[in-house]
Amino acid sequence: MKKYIPHVLLALTLLLNLNAQADEASANSSNPNVLVYIQPVEYTNPIKLWHYYRDHWFYQGPVVERLAIPKLTQLYGAVSLCESNQSANALVWLQPRMFYNPQVQLFYSKVTANVYTGIGKLVGTYVGESKQHGFLDIKPDYWIEKAYALAIDDMISKMQADNTLQTLINTPLPNSTDAAPCSMVTLLPTPKIRAMSF
Repeated sequence: MKKYIPHVLLALTLLLNLNAQADEASANSSNPNVLVYIQPVEYTNPIKLWHYYRDHWFYQGPVVERLAIPKLTQLYGAVSLCESNQSANALVWLQPRMFYNPQVQLFYSKVTANVYTGIGKLVGTYVGESKQHGFLDIKPDYWIEKAYALAIDDMISKMQADNTLQTLINTPLPNSTDAAPCSMVTLLPTPKIRAMSF
């Protein structure tokens, strides 16, 4: 019996590997309706929220990605983070901002969504803002996530109110050349360039 254990483990490993590859292939075969792009600088450069005696550094990209993707998926169906040469009906460029006022203990968050068509035309800019009372020295990540969640909800409600955006995303494209590829994201016109985090 002991001599068969390595063979059984090898067979199970191969089956799991084949199953994972099949899931990945089926996921890649379905094109998403919406691609979400967050600048790489939001993942590599942390921002600083300061208090009188304490500071808190955090990366905005992972927080906004973790909160926005499920909410957009719930609204528009197939939503994916922009990777390599994927294409979709619309491309949403998310730009997060966060500020903390230590005197009144308020987190001010802002998430801007610039939505583009497949040919790079700006459909609209949707800004979600929120104010969240919280403490920087007691569970700051909890308050940051709560503030961003409120801002994303505000942004999504403004996106839902725009009928042209809804028809753009929900209408299947007849030609694959009209889909927005992720590789052209750096060529898209941005309404506002930011140099600082505020």
